[in-house]
Amino acid sequence: MHRVPAEQFTLIAGEDYLTLYQFHTKTAKHYFCKVCGIYPFHRPRVAPDFYGINVACLEDVDSFELQPGLVDGRSYE
Repeated sequence: MHRVPAEQFTLIAGEDYLTLYQFHTKTAKHYFCKVCGIYPFHRPRVAPDFYGINVACLEDVDSFELQPGLVDGRSYE
């Protein structure tokens, strides 16, 4: 996850596919895709003025370049 200030975050597509999950105090906001279940971003309880972005969900981002050593589960034999 990469953290950005809320004013620098703009969701440009896919809002209809998101569902919100909140725990106990309901301060944190965790968003998931209704179709595939991926966790694209959240607003953390400890820093509600920020968004935590799962950069692997962004177009043209290769998460294997960002984190060497990751295993591609789909291709794993």
